[in-house]
Amino acid sequence: MSLEVIDRHSEALFEFLWCPVCGHEIFSHIPFEGMFCKNCNTQVKLRESRETRGYEEAVLACFDTDSTWNLHVDEKLRRDLPDGSARVKVLGAPGDYEVDWWSPKPDEDWEPVERGEFDDVEEPSEVSRLA
Repeated sequence: MSLEVIDRHSEALFEFLWCPVCGHEIFSHIPFEGMFCKNCNTQVKLRESRETRGYEEAVLACFDTDSTWNLHVDEKLRRDLPDGSARVKVLGAPGDYEVDWWSPKPDEDWEPVERGEFDDVEEPSEVSRLA
């Protein structure tokens, strides 16, 4: 019997990751609940990848928008994930991570928000009270 690690926490990996919904890079750990984007509350779970292709680490980061705040309010601040979830495979080692692929694959219907893409957009005051 094998045990799959679901909520593995890696400081270096979370320094590399960003939220594909809002583009922010800071995540909060809520004990017994998981990791969440501090800006929009999108949940992220880390899973070991079955295939490493010789890299020191291969991790699947699974993002889920069930808990995301204000997703419906302003598409200039957040971008929904297809069917509410997306996965990214990250290869490498601390200090040298790279994205291998996204699932679903980005296309004209969906692109993950890039790191800091919405940093220069002001959040309207009516958005924060709807959280």
